[in-house]
Amino acid sequence: MANIAEGFDTQPDNEFIRFLNYSKRSCTEIQSHLYVAHDNKYIKKDEFENIYNKSNEVKKLIGGFIRYLNKNKT
Repeated sequence: MANIAEGFDTQPDNEFIRFLNYSKRSCTEIQSHLYVAHDNKYIKKDEFENIYNKSNEVKKLIGGFIRYLNKNKT
């Protein structure tokens, strides 16, 4: 969320898209941490799967927003 907020006021949209890509990569980083948490038994499998799936949804939403911004460049 912080990456999106940081990039929101940037101009042109290319800069904002760069920060959106950072946000997508942060979701992947969270997924990596989830594996560590699950492997070390800090979270249960159902918690792992729930958060992992939600992070995938967020990545898809961000990706859709990036595609929208790229399409509307003029």
